[in-house]
Amino acid sequence: MQSFPPGGVAAVFGASGGLGRAFVAHLEASGAFDQVFAFSRAGTPPVDVTDEAAVAAAVQMAAEAGPLRLVVNASGFLHDGRFGPEKSWRAIDPAHMARAFAVNAIGPALILKHALPALPRDGKAVAATLSAKVGSIGDNHLGGWHSYRASKAAQNQIVRTMAIELGRKRKEAAVVALHPGTTDTALSAPFGKAGLTVRTPEEAVARLAAVIDRLTPDDNGAFLSHDGSRLPW
Repeated sequence: MQSFPPGGVAAVFGASGGLGRAFVAHLEASGAFDQVFAFSRAGTPPVDVTDEAAVAAAVQMAAEAGPLRLVVNASGFLHDGRFGPEKSWRAIDPAHMARAFAVNAIGPALILKHALPALPRDGKAVAATLSAKVGSIGDNHLGGWHSYRASKAAQNQIVRTMAIELGRKRKEAAVVALHPGTTDTALSAPFGKAGLTVRTPEEAVARLAAVIDRLTPDDNGAFLSHDGSRLPW
């Protein structure tokens, strides 16, 4: 992470999840930032990404500690004890869909709403939110997973739309959506398939961090895979 100006601050939302914890550890070990903030519902203070007041206070806390050079949103919802990915349109449930959109689309929108204006006007700054390849409309060949796909597609549109405004105000900054690939986390573990490459959170984050390190303003608004390739919308 040596492409960022020295003396900056990083903030990770969803830091209690597998990828979030790995991001915090990787950024701390990199030595590229003076301080790395780890925000989560289980943290102190507790930060739920669907609670705008909590998100705003977290961004302010990080920005007051130094130039906010990197913001990572690693929060996400695919399944819980009540809801799982739909295999058919018959399984669509309004409460499930509302929860998916709250965490996967509205949450990232709130983080970006408050984080993007807090990015420095000079020097590299990045806001990255973890999306998913299954959120690609152009790449959807299997169907199913309606709530997750739709909420991630909405997140991608939010990134793309906010990037246009960011480009007018922060010429050296970028906001991007990143696909981490299949990782060995609680979110994706029940849905691994034979033949898929499954990486540890640490391996996935190392790849994502390398992508972030290579970002330039020309990548503002991009939807990128963990290998740096662009994904179809």
